[in-house]
Amino acid sequence: MHIVIVGAGSIGLHIASQLITENKDVVLIEKNPERAKYVSNHLDCMVINDDGTNLEILKQAGIEKADFFISVTDSDEVNMISCGLVSSEFDVSCKIARVRNLDYSNTKILDRSFLDIDFIVNPEVEAARVTGATVTSGATSDIMIFEKTDIQVRNFFVEANSLFMDKTLKDIRMELKEDFLISAIVRKSSVIIPSGITYVRENDTLYLVANQKNLERVFMKLGKPVIQIKSVVIVGGGTIGKLVARDILAAGYSVKIIEKDYELCKELSAQFEKSLVINADISDEGIFEEERLFENDLIIAATENQELNILSAIYAKSLGVKRAIAIVSKSSYLTIASELGIDSTISPKSSAADTILKYVRGSNIESIHSIFEGKAEVIEFTVGGDAPIINRPLKDIEMPDSSLIISVTRNHQSHIPGGDFVILSGDSVLIITKKKSIPKIEMMFTRTNELNPRY
Repeated sequence: MHIVIVGAGSIGLHIASQLITENKDVVLIEKNPERAKYVSNHLDCMVINDDGTNLEILKQAGIEKADFFISVTDSDEVNMISCGLVSSEFDVSCKIARVRNLDYSNTKILDRSFLDIDFIVNPEVEAARVTGATVTSGATSDIMIFEKTDIQVRNFFVEANSLFMDKTLKDIRMELKEDFLISAIVRKSSVIIPSGITYVRENDTLYLVANQKNLERVFMKLGKPVIQIKSVVIVGGGTIGKLVARDILAAGYSVKIIEKDYELCKELSAQFEKSLVINADISDEGIFEEERLFENDLIIAATENQELNILSAIYAKSLGVKRAIAIVSKSSYLTIASELGIDSTISPKSSAADTILKYVRGSNIESIHSIFEGKAEVIEFTVGGDAPIINRPLKDIEMPDSSLIISVTRNHQSHIPGGDFVILSGDSVLIITKKKSIPKIEMMFTRTNELNPRY
């Protein structure tokens, strides 16, 4: 598969890195010379320092043999124009554009008949969707929700006094007596797919798998009981803040919005009549006391300043706000935020990249969630009719290194399978795997004629 990507920012870099690991043939086009040099030094692919709307440059990138064209620059207009250009001049089966401006969705400019864009992704929309799901689940932790199963994956940071400290996974399950699985451990700079004899250490981040009720019982025993969230403070009235406010107001939550831009506050007040909009800077000393923000159940820090989001969330929790969500894009900040006690961190970059990867990988993949800068993934498959693994007990299937089947859903019933469990065609399967094993996993769980069905 040959893929041309325009834009080597955080999303483009993440997507390219994942696809290169899967042995896809990737060419990156980046206009900024410093960024192009950085990416060239960090990725094993062809990097062209030029404009992605230049026909000759596109030909140089191999657009005439490309299966996918993905434009994810910071400019909506460049992304749309480049997709339109490719549509008009070349025969590329699939064009994907990153479009952030919500106003475009209200016009016909994005009609496929005009630009022939096959798929549009908006990082802020994806982040808002994940944030809304996190709120309705109690904002106890980061959460992964899937299409065809009630199984969830949530993370837990292990502190020095944790119930899990210095115990094996087998001992932990026996002690808690709950039906759950620890599917992955992030330790320092690595991801571990553990076995029953793996020990949990201080500062590990664990990824727990179970249905919602079982996870709630596990978190209660870990000292993080589910709380009833009624009142929410949203810091930042930009795109993510607006979208989250719209969704959680519709769900019946009480909402306050803090925004420092006065003109934007007027817009927000007109749009959300049932919310209280406060024109203030969250970094101003005394705002929490003056507006009694500490009396709320949850704070969502969603400004465009991710450092401010982290600090606001930490400070809110120190004053008594029960739960905190921070919107954070920088990969290194995601782990730091968890270590500092923020309950959930949501990355627009990762959410958008996962959505694009799902689309590129093929029709039988229902969802993808990246872990720790994409070093591992949780993938939801619908098992193909002649996939090599069907009608065989799991104990007889040789899984790739560093991969684990964590759940199987059949007839709306979810199972955490043992060795005697037999996978059937049509089952929905959750697998956690390191990225090096993804190509082999896809071949094992996909019907032959479902691989990249567009071609």
